[in-house]
Amino acid sequence: MIFVLVYCTAGISALVKGFQKAQYNRFGGGANVLADGYSKGTGLAAEIVGTFVLVYTVLSATDNKRRARDSHIPVLAPLPIGFAVFLVHLATIPITGTGINPARSFGPAVMYNREKVWDDQWIFWVGPFIGAAIAAFYHQFILRAAAVRALGSFRSIHHT
Repeated sequence: MIFVLVYCTAGISALVKGFQKAQYNRFGGGANVLADGYSKGTGLAAEIVGTFVLVYTVLSATDNKRRARDSHIPVLAPLPIGFAVFLVHLATIPITGTGINPARSFGPAVMYNREKVWDDQWIFWVGPFIGAAIAAFYHQFILRAAAVRALGSFRSIHHT
């Protein structure tokens, strides 16, 4: 799946490069780079936190066990997910251009192929993988475990 995304993002970059070369060069080919004035650590932290927020929101909004438990609360999953994407972009565009997806960062980097892009590329791979792993761990082992304990205590109260 990631290869399809890389090909799509590289293809879109190639189209823009072909039809709007001046704009393409002016905006760095759409490739993610660390903004001037920010350290690599700050960029990495921004990508980790941004990806965490997005992945955690997706996992929470689409969790079947949560929806079954909270069936009295109608949830439209796209709404919180879209809001999370919006907030993450607001926070991280000034720092990294908002990667939060290695395929989105890699495709334009391949097409633009400048040294600065490759110097920062690791941030757009390491950050999302760490952020996603932390979100998955937190969702699965912290939140779900707490929900199971809470549900168990709720059931024991009503069955005694």
